Amino acid sequence: MIYRLIDEEKAHHPVSLMSRLLGVSRQGYYQHVHRVEHGPGPRDRSNAELAERIRHHHEQSRGTYGAPRIQADLREIDGLRVGRNRIARLMRREVLVGVHRRTGRKGLTSQDRMAAAPPDLVGRDFTAHAPNLKWTADITYVPTDQGWLYLAVVMDLFSRRIVGWAMAAHMRAELVCDALSMAVSARRPGPGLIHHSDKGAQYTSLSFGRRCEEAGIAPSTGRTGSCYDNAVTESFFASLETELIDRARFATRADAEREVFSYIEGFYNPWRRHSANGQLSPTEYERRHTEAMQEKLAVLPQAA
Repeated sequence: MIYRLIDEEKAHHPVSLMSRLLGVSRQGYYQHVHRVEHGPGPRDRSNAELAERIRHHHEQSRGTYGAPRIQADLREIDGLRVGRNRIARLMRREVLVGVHRRTGRKGLTSQDRMAAAPPDLVGRDFTAHAPNLKWTADITYVPTDQGWLYLAVVMDLFSRRIVGWAMAAHMRAELVCDALSMAVSARRPGPGLIHHSDKGAQYTSLSFGRRCEEAGIAPSTGRTGSCYDNAVTESFFASLETELIDRARFATRADAEREVFSYIEGFYNPWRRHSANGQLSPTEYERRHTEAMQEKLAVLPQAA
């Protein structure tokens, strides 16, 4: 509309003056004229093709990715190396926005002062050089029209993969025991695994302690009320909240269960890029680690 107005009035007023008054550049106007007369140039065609790819990757991310993860998708999937500023500019043009984290959700930790809490074996060191060395766990809630749905998760710190989870209308100790049982059954960890959580009553309960002992797991707890002592799991919950919970309304707990399951197993674990993994998904990060270990083992007999 602005360029059309300049076209109509340029016989009566200088283009430079109208461009300045209308908030556009003189160069931009003449580029517009050139496109009208000669069709889109190579840069315009390149931007149109790139914008289409960006739209595709944004849709595949459930509308959650911003420029950094879109950039990783273009590099890993399409084999394109594109500057982040160019991606951000095209996203603004296409009105594509990544989700942003919110704050202020209520914590659920309720400590049993009579229970003996395990020591902190992690000490805010949320790194692991291999799978099944350190797991972290926590509980959050999902609001529904029927009331809260509680979600307990277990995360492997090596890849940030959710290896166990459980959902229920309550937050008793069996909720976290079920999440741990799923993780143990799926991962079959060896001796020496640390399971880290807060000092919530569920994690200091006798039933949870017995479950850890049966599996050969060393329980660990951070301080109550300190999100920094379990920051990685808190970060996952923040992603879940901004990318799913805050963008939907669930009529029933069953509806919420289906969507949370789909988010964890259909998006977060296999597809969602994680900055701690070099912008690889947890599943892909573990796959590449396994391949690298197999390649190292394959050359050992030759070296001997």
